[in-house]
Amino acid sequence: MTAALAGLDLPALQRYFEANVPQTAGPLTASLLAGGKSNLTYRLTDGTNDWVLRRPPLGPLTPTAHDMAREYRIVAALRETNVPVAQAVALCEDTEVIGVPFAVVSFVDGHVLQDGDQTAALTAEQARACSEALIDTLAALHAVNYTAVGLAEFGRPAGYLARQVKRWRGQWDRVATREIDALDRLTEALGTALPEQTAETIVHGDYRLDNTIVDRDDFGRIAAVVDWEMATLGDPLADLGLLQVYWDDRCEPVLGVRHAPSANPGFLSVDEVAERYAAATGYSLARLPFYRALGYFKLAVIAEGIHQRFLAGKTVGEGFATIGGAVPLLLDAGLEMLA
Repeated sequence: MTAALAGLDLPALQRYFEANVPQTAGPLTASLLAGGKSNLTYRLTDGTNDWVLRRPPLGPLTPTAHDMAREYRIVAALRETNVPVAQAVALCEDTEVIGVPFAVVSFVDGHVLQDGDQTAALTAEQARACSEALIDTLAALHAVNYTAVGLAEFGRPAGYLARQVKRWRGQWDRVATREIDALDRLTEALGTALPEQTAETIVHGDYRLDNTIVDRDDFGRIAAVVDWEMATLGDPLADLGLLQVYWDDRCEPVLGVRHAPSANPGFLSVDEVAERYAAATGYSLARLPFYRALGYFKLAVIAEGIHQRFLAGKTVGEGFATIGGAVPLLLDAGLEMLA
């Protein structure tokens, strides 16, 4: 058995797997997967099969966040679409097993490009193919008929943008460790600038390069999109705006590693990202600055929540010490978009 891992009761998990996952062929071992700063992600193996387990972070949870059932449901629904996802394996909502709900999916092998040191090693052609595949996969997600795949009740797409501003301001009030004037100014500016909604689609909610797994042999193919914890129904340009935020190296402290897209000039530029998406979807980008500003706002609140958990000693792994300093920078960047 693996030595004890924070947030994972392996003996209890072994009993659960033996009762609920027929493929289980022996004792489980586990390791913490690097990457996400919110939900905790572990790789499990019995020596024959491999899985990924996701559970909420340690410490108190904000309302509606870290919903394992939502994450599991959308992965299961998208399995037969053009959106690459892992195979849904098991959802456990019984908190008596490991203390919190958790979801298990198949392990998808491939490259997770989290760090600029990794992307710098790609050829220019590989970097371009990778970024093009990233955009094309996002367009494919937004083309899914969510009613046809059983997700008609997955969210309330109408009024999505106004609810996003209200929701993330409310999240800030729950997690804030300090007062920042720019937060109030950006909240007000977003409320004033609300555009008409572009469309009603599935929204990933945190779509970025390192929330995908790139095919090990083909950098022009996304093998799986992961980390669906914030998925809902809403405005597709919210995903594009947030992706552009992640293309900005000012988000580097939040990620805790060297910024990946800027480390290799072969990646599409931030404008080329938008242009390729528009060509694939036909959506107008006239109001895209609003969506980028919303993305900076959202990422700032997420970063503050992670910073709060870091200060409380409730984070697991490395890369958390720089996150708090990014929050004012992100808020200022959002205000720049609406100036």
